[in-house]
Amino acid sequence: MLQRFINWIRGVIARMFHIDDAKRTLGTDIAISQKMQEAIDLWSAMFLDSAPWLTDDVESMDLPASIAEEFARLITVEFQSSVEGSARADWLNGEYADAVLEHLKENVETAAAVGGVVFKPYVDGDRIAVDAVPAWRFLPTAFNSRKEITGAVFVEIITRGKVRYTRMEQHQLTDAGYNIRNLAFASQSEGSLGTPCALVEVEEWADLEPDITIRYKDGSAPDRVLFAYYKIPLANNIDPDSPLGVSVYARATNLIKDADEQYSRIRWEYKGTELAIDASAGALKKDAGGNWNMPQHQRRLFRELALDRGDNGDLYEVFSPAIRDASLFNGLDKILKRVEFSCGLAYGTLSDPQSVEKTAEEIRTSKQRSYAAVCMMQSALQKALEHLVWAMDFYATMYNLAPRGEYEVSFSFGDGVLEDADKEFATRKSLVDAGYLKPEALVAWYFGTSEEEARKMMPGAEPALELG
Repeated sequence: MLQRFINWIRGVIARMFHIDDAKRTLGTDIAISQKMQEAIDLWSAMFLDSAPWLTDDVESMDLPASIAEEFARLITVEFQSSVEGSARADWLNGEYADAVLEHLKENVETAAAVGGVVFKPYVDGDRIAVDAVPAWRFLPTAFNSRKEITGAVFVEIITRGKVRYTRMEQHQLTDAGYNIRNLAFASQSEGSLGTPCALVEVEEWADLEPDITIRYKDGSAPDRVLFAYYKIPLANNIDPDSPLGVSVYARATNLIKDADEQYSRIRWEYKGTELAIDASAGALKKDAGGNWNMPQHQRRLFRELALDRGDNGDLYEVFSPAIRDASLFNGLDKILKRVEFSCGLAYGTLSDPQSVEKTAEEIRTSKQRSYAAVCMMQSALQKALEHLVWAMDFYATMYNLAPRGEYEVSFSFGDGVLEDADKEFATRKSLVDAGYLKPEALVAWYFGTSEEEARKMMPGAEPALELG
């Protein structure tokens, strides 16, 4: 479905103004290959639990969504960010908190699943809203030598009754300025773009300009695009020349398929070896309506065979084969460990952490691999959010939404990904016992307070009574 949608969007771009040449129509090529489109389609389908290998016989373990959610959790678990420095900064901080931080984890999860997400700010009245656009809703049209996207087309579809409205929003950074074009189409057929229509026909688009070029007062163009692309920082082995990122489970696609198939075998093993009693024909009594005359909970246990054993055979035979669950689960666990390694997750995240004994160094190495992957994704997220706040500040100045002023964006991700709280406490406690660390420093670290507050919490910290 998503692949058809992406291919349809490409066709839409090519048919704009009924001109076949997309380059002449938009002034740029579509900077995405067919191979990359297919990969994004596959990652998206896996994330939405609609992988192409899922059938009535192959059930899903929902691993892609679990992997993406785990990375999003690790990236944002201790995340804090704010904008400070002036009245403008205070205003930006409020918009930033409401429009971005409140939904950050779910947007990071989507980015992890499909390789990236675009944060696209826009003015909504006297406020700034931010649209998080997943990879299947935008197409890059240009990028520079650093593989930074400098042009893109965003797609929005709204249905009103039987009419399907499609808006194509093109952003292009040029030497002459920053150009934004909005094209709207109306169709009564889902498979057709339809005919051009006015933006005012859709209430949500009525205030949008069909074509606008943004420049500074001196006539120069902004030096960056007015949207921020959060790209998962993994090498793109699908299309090395593409500016797009890849999914966190891109290298584990076949392993995830193997895991789903193995999981389905286990479920079938339990179903196939379910206790049953095979009864020969006529051994089970039925009522006048042809239903078995027995309690409801026993009907699942008995199975009638179309056989008559006469006087020489048993009327009943118990079906209770041995279950081979141990070997099947062992095979699944090995697959899950390979998935963890391919995705950069620590062993035990998906697999059974007790299934294989490992040395302390092996466990630490596994956690460090996960820590390194998460740190790179956090760094990329910080870069994208800094760009986003810059774009929000640009719009605030352009539309005079808040007084001018300097701002600074602060970030804190913490280090809880690698830190073992119990071991860390034991280490710090040993330093206190040896006299290398003050007790109040340990208490302050444990409870997340200042040392002054920690001293008040410690025994013997009560102020002495003064005798008058």
